[in-house]
Amino acid sequence: MFSTVLVANRGEIAVRVMRTLRRLGIRSVAVYSDADAGAPHVAAADVAVRLGPAAAAESYLSIDRVIDAAKATGAEAIHPGYGFLSENTAFAAACERAGIVFVGPPASAIEAMGDKIRAKETVAKAGVPVVPGSDGSGLSDDELALAVERVGYPVLLKPSAGGGGKGMRAVHRAEDLRDAIASARREARGSFGDDTLLVERLVTNPRHIELQVLADTHGTVVHLGERECSLQRRHQKIVEEAPSPLLTADQREAMGAAACEAARACGYAGAGTVEFIVDGNRPDDWFFMEMNTRLQVEHPVTEEVYGVDLVEAQLRVAAGERAPWPAVLRPDGHAIEVRVYAEDPAAGFLPTGGRVLAWRAPAGVRTDAGIAEGGVVGSDYDPMLAKIIAHGPDRAAAIRRLDAALRDTVLLGLGSNLAFLRALLADPDVRAGNLDTGLVERRLADLTAREVPDDVLGAATGIALLGLEPSAPVVDPFDIPGGWRLGEDAWTTRTLEVQGHAPVEVRSRGRAADAEVSIAGGAPVRTSTGPRIHSQDGVSRTYVAARAADGTLWIARDGHTWAIREHEALDAAASTGAAGAGGPVLSPMPGTVTVVEVTEGQQVSAGQRLVVVEAMKMEHVLTAPVDGTVSDLRARAGATVAKDAVLLVLQ
Repeated sequence: MFSTVLVANRGEIAVRVMRTLRRLGIRSVAVYSDADAGAPHVAAADVAVRLGPAAAAESYLSIDRVIDAAKATGAEAIHPGYGFLSENTAFAAACERAGIVFVGPPASAIEAMGDKIRAKETVAKAGVPVVPGSDGSGLSDDELALAVERVGYPVLLKPSAGGGGKGMRAVHRAEDLRDAIASARREARGSFGDDTLLVERLVTNPRHIELQVLADTHGTVVHLGERECSLQRRHQKIVEEAPSPLLTADQREAMGAAACEAARACGYAGAGTVEFIVDGNRPDDWFFMEMNTRLQVEHPVTEEVYGVDLVEAQLRVAAGERAPWPAVLRPDGHAIEVRVYAEDPAAGFLPTGGRVLAWRAPAGVRTDAGIAEGGVVGSDYDPMLAKIIAHGPDRAAAIRRLDAALRDTVLLGLGSNLAFLRALLADPDVRAGNLDTGLVERRLADLTAREVPDDVLGAATGIALLGLEPSAPVVDPFDIPGGWRLGEDAWTTRTLEVQGHAPVEVRSRGRAADAEVSIAGGAPVRTSTGPRIHSQDGVSRTYVAARAADGTLWIARDGHTWAIREHEALDAAASTGAAGAGGPVLSPMPGTVTVVEVTEGQQVSAGQRLVVVEAMKMEHVLTAPVDGTVSDLRARAGATVAKDAVLLVLQ
């Protein structure tokens, strides 16, 4: 076994790999960019080496810098995690040339399966069913269009390199094809450095089911059952579970055998995942999609069900051990995982960001996290912050435990999908196991629709009153909230605005421990607010609150989070502009301008594309809200912009 291993990654996966290294007594080496100098994975390692600027190409994607870091620290092996260099053939080959063990499959297997076109050809020869689609690689736009005509709409455009849903586009109409090709190529080029695309038939009512395989270097290949990954947004998984509620034992065995054949066909070694698309109406109809030649984000659910540390298995295979896993691989119970993202589901899952004011992981379940209080979540990398995994004797128990865990999770300072995940787990079809890859998109409006509870506005008011409480040993009666006066206390009016909702007028009088509060003109109710407890009309609830540097008050309760600002009267009046009158076009997220499609003075029509902004490998196209003329064009391709930065003005 190795004595020192470098982890060529960041975030939660780097921390997770280091946890196994520490348990095995192996010295861990972290690498980091300037943006990650204070990140948890740096603190978790025995040694940490700076790579360079925040840009991935100059840090985590720099083969030379990672290899140099391994040499400088005496690392005998490199674990790539997932993403970045984990499926990079050149990196695996560079490790071999440097005499460093790559903890993953041979470069030849990465090359065979990393190119989706070649992968389909390889597994098809081994008798594995594949999705009908384009043949050959390096197709031009015209050749892709011809392939689409042959396959027939709807189709799915997919980058040949990479994975994670990046660059994938579903196309249902011929008039949308050219724009979809251009957008898919652009995102693929930015994510993987390769804009080669392929075309596949879009399976209706699709379910995404993948098989975990393990292979040693002595010819032994086994599978550890399947994971259901059908709950997705933007073609990226957000909830995964094992086993699938769809498959029978016979279907599981047939797909498992096909997965092992796919691994053998490319000479695989280590941990890998063979992904299949399954017709939810006809589970016997399943097709190979791709093989991920690395550890998957969702690997913990397999570990929880089978009791196997997949990272340890990877390390032992890389060290040359024979079948370093239990002789009998028997599943136990059910596990389900959710991915916690810095994103706004109500705004189409646009990335968010900010300083982490509070982070409290739940007890009683497994949490793999890459954030810490005080850290900053920026736009340089993927927006996934943590994974929360629950295990139970059956599926219903696992879901109950996971929901309870989400209820106890606290993340303040930036928008996240925590409340959305709770709503998704409560969906009747999700509870019943009636899943497909389009469920989230169909239900998105219902899953994100929620009013602001009165008790939250009451708690925000109580916290404001707490902040006004005098702290001196001797209290001047004129220093208490509302001042001292004969007769009844005076009412104080505040205008509170919760992010994503219209402002609400809240009136209060009294002190935090005993106040009356009227919300939106409603009847006054008695409230009492302490450091963590707020009681309203006799009902007490527990909150966690923190105030950001810009004055925003973040409040969490039961897995839900609200960002609340107090507006002065003039601010509220200024925010009520006429809708549809043009004006500034703002960046909806912090990111990088990748495309500017207009010029100063250009006449545009409502719906016309203006600017493309990318953040965390996700593109967002900004279109004209009304007919008008472009003025004050500030957007420049390649420029970094903040959330709500003015990109241009539409007259």
